[in-house]
Amino acid sequence: MAERLVGKAAPDFTMETVSGDGKDFGKVSLSDYRGKWLVFFFYPLDFTFVCPTEITALSDAYDQFKTLDTEVLGVSVDSVHSHKAWINASKDASGLGTLNFPLASDITKNVARDYGVLIEEEGVALRGLFIIDPEGELKYQVVNHNDVGRSVEETLRVLQALQSGGLCAMNWKPGDTNL
Repeated sequence: MAERLVGKAAPDFTMETVSGDGKDFGKVSLSDYRGKWLVFFFYPLDFTFVCPTEITALSDAYDQFKTLDTEVLGVSVDSVHSHKAWINASKDASGLGTLNFPLASDITKNVARDYGVLIEEEGVALRGLFIIDPEGELKYQVVNHNDVGRSVEETLRVLQALQSGGLCAMNWKPGDTNL
């Protein structure tokens, strides 16, 4: 049976990363995001078809996330070397191009497992997206079948609703009155 994550401390992680420009390798931990909101998303694999539409859309919206004091981190079970090759490949060659946030490698699959998105029999993650608050509490999760991409607009709407500090009705938008 699946364990509830929302409302609990986000599972800790430390992973290797490649920078959004594909030039530098590093490491990232959940603690690096203390004091900021984090949109933390999993995608199944590099060099696939739906994934680049999501990743580039989140990158294109990065300034909106920054305005909301929010960082973005993408992760798959691929290696940092695969991530680097995908970022450095041209869009004409099914590459991503430069991103505004890093991609992390969960090559051990432990982080995907901890967040409940690992498809064990396939060894890949589902499309899981998590919003973690500045204190490290997991506030939101959505998990999609790998055939269906997620909505950047909905992610921004939910983030703003969570940051509003009030009760937000269905279809709440910034500027609406909280309940």
